[in-house]
Amino acid sequence: MADFNQPLGGNTMPRFAGIPTMMRLPAAPDATGLDACFVGVPLDIGASNRSGTRFGPRQIRAESVMIRPYNMATRAAPFESLQVADIGDVAINPYDLKKSVGIITAAYDALLATGCKPLTLGGDHTLTLPILRAIAKRHGPVGLVHVDAHADINEHMFGEAIAHGTPFRRAVEEGLLDCGRVVQIGLRGSGYAAEDFDWPRQQGFRVVPAEDCWYRSLAPLMAEVRTQMGDGPVYLTYDIDSLDPGIAPGTGTPEIGGLSTQQALEIIRGCRGLNLVGGDLVEVSPPYDTTGTTAITGANLLFEMLCVLPGVRYKA
Repeated sequence: MADFNQPLGGNTMPRFAGIPTMMRLPAAPDATGLDACFVGVPLDIGASNRSGTRFGPRQIRAESVMIRPYNMATRAAPFESLQVADIGDVAINPYDLKKSVGIITAAYDALLATGCKPLTLGGDHTLTLPILRAIAKRHGPVGLVHVDAHADINEHMFGEAIAHGTPFRRAVEEGLLDCGRVVQIGLRGSGYAAEDFDWPRQQGFRVVPAEDCWYRSLAPLMAEVRTQMGDGPVYLTYDIDSLDPGIAPGTGTPEIGGLSTQQALEIIRGCRGLNLVGGDLVEVSPPYDTTGTTAITGANLLFEMLCVLPGVRYKA
């Protein structure tokens, strides 16, 4: 265990003190020598309603201080088997979305070249497209577990091809996804047309509306998802607005009738055994949650993502 980075313990430094890295892990200048890393993308110029996700990475880090290194439910011990650090934020251009998208792809090209698996703190959902562009260069088209209130498959938004509501249409058009291995979970709310959720089904996606998740465990669903994904590479993208806004109000496009935190845990824990090549947690907007609850939830879900990466040791 001494060979692996460890989160700073609560009896070494008070949890309200110290350098605010994710889980109080060591900071690293880049991903060299790491098996997995936390990386922030403080982007919100792709958002269509309430902004503020540029502050998401910093708040998630601040609210991660209570997370301890062992997962008591699953027995995962990621810091006994993976070298993990926080490599800071991608230096996006806060005035130009298109330039930021290119910056993000270049940053992840360099990151992935080290063999490290990135877990990204968002940032609005635009960021997943440039990450998928980088991942596809290394792994080819990937499977996708997409948890969200929205399908994010708009043709355009205000005439723009790239925004937080368009990434998965662009990803399909660019051949970044293995469409028979894509599942979207938690979609709900109102739409512009009755067929809004039909386009992803026509591409071969499995679409699981929020109503199909109400009042039930999602563990059986995830058993089916694992079969669907097989052994191929998979990316996990988790939009915090998939959760009900009564649980996670700090987001830009809230929709009532969402998932519970228990279901969120079932989804992520259900990804254990998949060939995960990375993941992200997006759309945390701290200005809309003064209690920090949304960021606390996001931080814990990112820890759960770390716990299901390939190579994590589980205690007997």
